Amino acid sequence: MAEKTNTQNGGTWSADRLPDLGGRTVVVTGANSGIGLTAADALARAGAHVVLAVRDTERGRAAAAAVHGSTEVRRLDLADLASVRAFAEAWQGPLHLLVNNAGVMMLPRQRTKDGFEMQFGTNHLGHFALTNLLLPHITDRVVTVSSGAHRWGGARIDFDDLDLAANYTPQRAYARSKLANLLFTLELQRRLAESGSPVRALAAHPGYAATNLQSHAASPVLRAFMRLGNRFFAQDDRAGALPTLYAATEDLPGASYVGPDGLGEMRGAPTLVGRSRAAGDPLTARRLWRVSEELTGTHFPLAQGEQAGV
Repeated sequence: MAEKTNTQNGGTWSADRLPDLGGRTVVVTGANSGIGLTAADALARAGAHVVLAVRDTERGRAAAAAVHGSTEVRRLDLADLASVRAFAEAWQGPLHLLVNNAGVMMLPRQRTKDGFEMQFGTNHLGHFALTNLLLPHITDRVVTVSSGAHRWGGARIDFDDLDLAANYTPQRAYARSKLANLLFTLELQRRLAESGSPVRALAAHPGYAATNLQSHAASPVLRAFMRLGNRFFAQDDRAGALPTLYAATEDLPGASYVGPDGLGEMRGAPTLVGRSRAAGDPLTARRLWRVSEELTGTHFPLAQGEQAGV
């Protein structure tokens, strides 16, 4: 985990620059492969106790065996709100950092156990519920992994068709779920600040990183194209994890969005990046929050002036 990249000011930033995280506890969702596993390894190497929150605990234990540091594996299926609640109800003690990393990408039309469109239900609603349920334990920050795909095709949240029943495509559903991640981060930060909490909400995206996420795309043509892209153009998972690690440990303002600094934010060193106009709309963010509360039955748990993690 010593890969170094150039930052905009000519310096370097790598996983070797992580601070000492001794005594800290971290949850990384979807940590059994890809950038989630790479981030978990880097955080554990820095001294954190890392909980790999995964749907398949057997795969999770195999992944944890390759992590250099203190780990444990707990089951979490973000496509099942009962599993999300069980994970949160079992949590005891402080949680320094929650990394909402898990996700599904460009699947054929499917539904979660609770009946939600799979990509919106997993990538957004599952993490929305998990964050709110764990928030009383969180002491430092929440980092949610979004994507440059939030810009695709002028992505927007259609509140009259959240399931995309009228015009579903795998690409449109994925873009919308990643837009929802950014709107969630925006509104979460507003609520944290309003409550007087020291906890920060940030987002990150890996650029074009070669992981197994692309292998589940609905179209075989798209899968073949992505295999070529992964081989010849993509960053590896070490570089792809750097924006997440940067957002998780650097002193950044709440609601910051971190991604690669290269052309098209496809690769490069972690830096603060922009987002689409739709992703910065506070009114849409508030409306999405209210709808997400109704759909998941979870709510922001901190009252005005209440401190998280206390």
